[in-house]
Amino acid sequence: MSDGARSIYWEAPEHYQEEKSSDWFWMLGIAAIAGSVVSIIFHNVLFAIVILLAATTMFIVAHQKPRTIPFEVSLRGMRIDKTFYPYATLESYYLDEENHIDPKLIIKSKKTFVPLLIIPIPDQYIDDIETVVSSKLPEEFLEEPLPHQLLEFFGF
Repeated sequence: MSDGARSIYWEAPEHYQEEKSSDWFWMLGIAAIAGSVVSIIFHNVLFAIVILLAATTMFIVAHQKPRTIPFEVSLRGMRIDKTFYPYATLESYYLDEENHIDPKLIIKSKKTFVPLLIIPIPDQYIDDIETVVSSKLPEEFLEEPLPHQLLEFFGF
């Protein structure tokens, strides 16, 4: 929802989850066991354990429903869930309207450990969000990192 104070608020799932078939889980299990066996054959038991832990984590995450996260863009900054990012900590933005799932607002941050913020945005707020953000940040072509795209491709 949008109000007169140029604050736009919406909610979206933290990620778009695709239903995974039983074949997907079988492939995960077979790949994890095969990778672990090969690691053990090459005398790398620690890597075999890491592979099994990673597969177990993927299995657990694949079964969890994504939680709904509140987002807000205002004249003071952006809020993602409970974290507020003032414009002074952000460098630039890019509106990716051609994304295959939903449009995304990609924000480049000045923080070392949070270089990009990738925010799904509803179609009806694209113009309002661009009006507010463009008055505070310069536009720069930014792309989602490859690992993020791969996780979306695999449904995480």
